Amino acid sequence: MFILSCESTADLPYEYLQKRNIPAISYTYSVDGTEYADDMGQLDGRKQFYKFLSEGKLPLTSQICEDRYMGFFRTQLEKGDLLHIALDSSLSQSIFNAYSAANKLKKEFPKRKIVIVDSTCGCLGYGILVDYLADMRDAGNSFDELYDWAKANKRKIHHQFFSTTLSYYRRSGRITGPAMLLGNLLKLCPLLRLDKTGKIIAYSKVMSVNKAIGKTLEETGSHIQDGSDYNGKLWVAHSDCEETAQKVVEQLKQLYKNADIRLFEIGPIIGAHCGAGTVAVYFMGDERVS
Repeated sequence: MFILSCESTADLPYEYLQKRNIPAISYTYSVDGTEYADDMGQLDGRKQFYKFLSEGKLPLTSQICEDRYMGFFRTQLEKGDLLHIALDSSLSQSIFNAYSAANKLKKEFPKRKIVIVDSTCGCLGYGILVDYLADMRDAGNSFDELYDWAKANKRKIHHQFFSTTLSYYRRSGRITGPAMLLGNLLKLCPLLRLDKTGKIIAYSKVMSVNKAIGKTLEETGSHIQDGSDYNGKLWVAHSDCEETAQKVVEQLKQLYKNADIRLFEIGPIIGAHCGAGTVAVYFMGDERVS
């Protein structure tokens, strides 16, 4: 028997993870000196988080410390071998605490196998990777088969996203106040993606949300496996802009009639870095090269 686990930054709902038998360790964030857990949508945690953003507050995220990984991993290892899929190391350094915890626990559980995989993915791209691995596990594939597949395919999961407002970029100090005002006046929408190492790349910007949607769909079509015949997971996530995300979903349904298309909400840890007003599309495609 082996356990497949992940972190709350896969942005899959807690109930969904429970149903799929995927234990997850939570990140935390703080606002005005008070720490909050990413509850993965169990209660009203996400509603509270986006309320903080609307009030102009800037949440600060923290790494998962080694001791918390130790406790989480120990619980899983008491049940069986452990394959843990971690958040992209370019987005968080937490994985290095996971490596350290795993190495220490190998001495405590010498007969257990524990492997940490750097997903090179974030948010629902990370969630898609974990979900595909759960499909394989449930189909009877072995620990090593899941591990090999994850290594071979993790960089084939694409992350295409855009922001509908520059306000958060101003709050986080990435742009000046005048630049934000001008950008919002012109309705500029930055277009971003993850490269092969998992780093966020801003590759273009367009004027208007509709053009951002169009460009994102164009990029999706350029990279998605099997083109319009794609029948894999094609998931959309948003940070407090469901109406815009729903427009993306409806257009994707017209283009990819066989795909598994779902809409999710971005959680507080990823949301603390992208702010409100972000829409992202995730899918399996060709190898990310840049």
